[in-house]
Amino acid sequence: MSERAAELASKLESANAAVIAALESCTDEQLAKKCEEGWSPACTGHHVALSHGGIGGLAIAIANGQPIPAITMDMINAGNAEHAEKYGNVSREETLALLRTEGPKIAEQVRALTDEQLARTAPMAFAGGQEWSAEQVIERVLIGHPMEHGASIKAVAAS
Repeated sequence: MSERAAELASKLESANAAVIAALESCTDEQLAKKCEEGWSPACTGHHVALSHGGIGGLAIAIANGQPIPAITMDMINAGNAEHAEKYGNVSREETLALLRTEGPKIAEQVRALTDEQLARTAPMAFAGGQEWSAEQVIERVLIGHPMEHGASIKAVAAS
């Protein structure tokens, strides 16, 4: 484990906790509203929770020098649409339970990485083939993703 990995894991835990807090603060009326993504707050939070494993798995694969699939934005958008259709009516309770298990699970995997692993790179098809390090995937996507969607849920909770 490295200090940087511990810092990244802590940031992920904070971002995940912010999604949980935003979702918990929603009234029943607010839960029926749509976030900017067009999904309910519970569906948006569920999307974050289910994405932890996939995004984290991508970062861990890069960190371990494993080959990664060429994930395009079209693939990401199709997956998001499929999630919204399948989980459009998910409950707050189910979403909170998933956030509380998936966030800490992937944070522990991040915490275990070394500086050498964090520095390994791979081309990201969704970023035009740019080389990203495992650390960049963790920072930009694994942490950035719940921060972005958490802000959307928080906006509904504030309405």
